[in-house]
Amino acid sequence: MRKLFFALLLLVSGTTAQAQRNIQLHYDFGRNIYSAEETNRQKVTLTVEEFNADKWGNWFYFVDIDMSSHFIESAYTQMFREFNLAEQSPFALHVEYNGGLNRNSSFQHAALAGLAYNGHSVDFSKIWSVQLMYKQFFKSYEYTHSYASAELALFWTLHFANRKCTFSGITELWRGEKANGHGCLSILAEPQLWYNFTNHFSVGTEWEFSNNFIYNTDPQSTKTFFWNPTLAVKWNF
Repeated sequence: MRKLFFALLLLVSGTTAQAQRNIQLHYDFGRNIYSAEETNRQKVTLTVEEFNADKWGNWFYFVDIDMSSHFIESAYTQMFREFNLAEQSPFALHVEYNGGLNRNSSFQHAALAGLAYNGHSVDFSKIWSVQLMYKQFFKSYEYTHSYASAELALFWTLHFANRKCTFSGITELWRGEKANGHGCLSILAEPQLWYNFTNHFSVGTEWEFSNNFIYNTDPQSTKTFFWNPTLAVKWNF
């Protein structure tokens, strides 16, 4: 569950330090839809996010915590720092880390660096960011190896209905590698739709679309595309 809180890019252009935080709780239907291919997918994910802006740029992180009925199964994080190239410039230098641990091993770690283009409409009802980055994967456990890649990412947020509704999302494309070592195009898109009951409390859904991203646990299946919807609640601090 890649997090969309970065879509609060309206803070990037500010010169006064600001911070925003939220907690999300998602119930994931993926294992109900793909009982054979996603047998290890957890149904409950707790997400913590924080975004801060300062006079140099901004930084952001999220932690996804997947929980079973008995254990915390995994914790995955992404964190980045952006440095504005000039005051009021839409361009920023972007550096990022991806990685985490699960109960039996770890996620493959990666470092990214590149350029971001950030913008918004006059009334901040539309917010977007495009990032083009070099991505370096590292050998993280026995069956992985280090390799170079590249990633293109798009973030967006649209507020409508007098800001009672928010449509936000992320789409990412990068060069991945299959188990046989052959390269492939990996795609992850996660649109979210929220109804904002108050400035703090929202109820919504996230639909995760992916190709060459999720590990298929069914040895008889060659499926690479998956759709994993959730129902979720969110609290903004």
